[in-house]
Formats: sequence, structure tokens, C-alpha cells
Amino acid sequence: MEEIRKHFPALSSCTYLNTASNGVIPKPVVEWRRIHDMDLMNHASVFRDQHKKHIEQIRKTVADFFNASKEEIALVPNFSFGINTVLEGLPKEQKILLLKNDYPSILWPVEIRDFNICYAEIDEHLERNIAAAVEKHKPDIFMFSIVQWLNGVQIDLDFLKQLKSNHPNLLLIADGTQYLGTEIFDFKENAIDVLGASAYKWLTAGYGNGFVMVKETARERIFPKTLGFNSAERFESKAEETTFMKHFEPGHQDTLNYGSLEQALLFAKGLGRERLYDHIVSLSSKAKEGFSELGLLNSTTLLRKRHSSIFNLKGDAALFEKLKNNGIICSPRGGGIRVSFHYYNTEEEIENLLKLLK
Repeated sequence: MEEIRKHFPALSSCTYLNTASNGVIPKPVVEWRRIHDMDLMNHASVFRDQHKKHIEQIRKTVADFFNASKEEIALVPNFSFGINTVLEGLPKEQKILLLKNDYPSILWPVEIRDFNICYAEIDEHLERNIAAAVEKHKPDIFMFSIVQWLNGVQIDLDFLKQLKSNHPNLLLIADGTQYLGTEIFDFKENAIDVLGASAYKWLTAGYGNGFVMVKETARERIFPKTLGFNSAERFESKAEETTFMKHFEPGHQDTLNYGSLEQALLFAKGLGRERLYDHIVSLSSKAKEGFSELGLLNSTTLLRKRHSSIFNLKGDAALFEKLKNNGIICSPRGGGIRVSFHYYNTEEEIENLLKLLK
């Protein structure tokens, strides 16, 4: 574990349990960023002339990491930009199923547009609630976060396959921001049609980078309108010649931030993703057991067979201040205290947290 933690200097000064808010950037990514900007400073347009080749390299790295094709990937500054582009391309008055209290970047862009909206509850019976809502409301689209930001409830991906099998015309649009980077994800084999994510949390890539993945079958139902010069190949190109995914990439692309995403993915891959993700599962299991014994979890978390590594603990402002004063970085969320564990955390940190909570 020490050979991993040495790449994250921030961990030496605190117990960092706040990746659900902001992931810690590893030193190799920051060092790469410095070299990138030095090259830009010293060589200006000569360096920038290589940016299209670099962007395609980044796109391939993202595609390989999530078992998608390059043609399914668009690089975007954040999830919100990508999802608004998708929503602007959907025909009006379609019926969209949402989850109550999902992340605002999921709810707000849908609720301000001309869609028919229905909802399902997030509790220990999440999948049952979704299935019932689909049967009752017959939505065209189900839009959701894979992992919930407030309490860490994680949707069953096998359930999504069954849902898609039962309702093949149901378009599945997902936010992977609180999920990607915690376990192996295979876009090709997954039932999700459209997946977007910001990469500043569990992918530890810093701000200003993310991506959208869209399967070819979903493109028949989405008609994005966003456009800019970079969407075309040449100055002589016509706007109507723009390929589907390039609608998500108008204007000049930022090789610094998208390059940071690539470097963060390569860093995790170099450490061995299976090992990292197994460690997250182990930490989550240990934390859930300890929190359960202290009576700090509600039934939505306790009764789920599988849970992410995000937990919302029963606690007030006084407890939050106590944790903060003892060097534990976490977040007040949803009337409780949210803690989250990534591969750079340790079992000792969980044990110290439990001692304080006792």
C-alpha cells in the first residue's frame, strides 16, 4: 500500500475520506501536466499542431480502458456538458424515468426541458422500484446515476441487462461519475446505451475532463445540435457532414486536461486495476460492518446485498466538526456525514475512524 500512497502527497497530512467529492491527483499526472505546459510555452503553435493526433490517442486510451470503440467516445469537459448535449438532441415530450434525489446534474437538465417525467424511489428495493415504474409509466428513457452521490447505493448492472431484455426500446442513459474507477466496466457488454462521466473523482484526473460514450444503436434516437469548427475535419467541410460523436466536441480541445485523463487511466492501469478494485471492495465491506455495528447506517444501505464504497453516516454538525478536527476529511451531505473510500485508503484509516465514532 505504501508504494501506492507515495504518489499522493495529500494523504500524508490527513485521513482523506472524500473521493466522492474530489479525488486526489497522483504525482505522475501533475508531473506530466508540467511537461505539457512547458512544451506549449516553448514551442507554441509547433507543439499545438500535434493536438489532433494527441486527442485521438487519448480517445483510444479511454476506449481501451472501458472496452468501447474509439467511434463511441467523445471527450467533454464534464458530465453536465455531455448530458445537456444529449438532451438537446432528444425529441420533445418523450417520457423519462428518473430517480428521486438523484444528482442535480441528472435531474435539473431534464426537469427544465419539455419532457414528460416520472420517478422511482431510491431505497433498499431500488431495482424493484425501477421495474415497477417502467411497467406502470412505460417511459421511453431511463436516466440515472450508477452510484448515488448521497448514500452510495449502486444499481445492479445485471438488473439493467434484464430490464433491457424485457424492454428493448427503453433507452438507458447513465452518469458514471461516482462509479467509474471503482471496478472494471465493460461498455460493450453492458446494457447502458449512453454513459457520461466527469473524471475528477474516482478516476483521479483533476477537473476539466470527462467523456461520453454512445452506442451506435442509440444514435438513431438522438440528434445533437451542438456544433463548432472542431466538429469538422477541414475548413472546407460542410456543417451537415459532421459525424455523430463530433457534435460533442465543438471548438478547440484541451490537450492538458484530456491528457490528464489519459495519464490518470494509464497510472491506474500500471498499478494493476484488479488489485486496486479488489482493495476497494475489501475496504467497503470492512467499513459497512463497522458502521452497522455502531448503528450509523439506515436500511437503504444496510439491506442492500452489494454496496459501493460511499456511505452516509448518521451524524450532526458537531460530529462533523469533531472528525474534521481530528484530520478526517469528509462531507456533510443529505442530513448526515458522507465518507468514501478509494484504493489509496487503508484498513487502519477505517479502524481509526471507527474509534472516533465510538
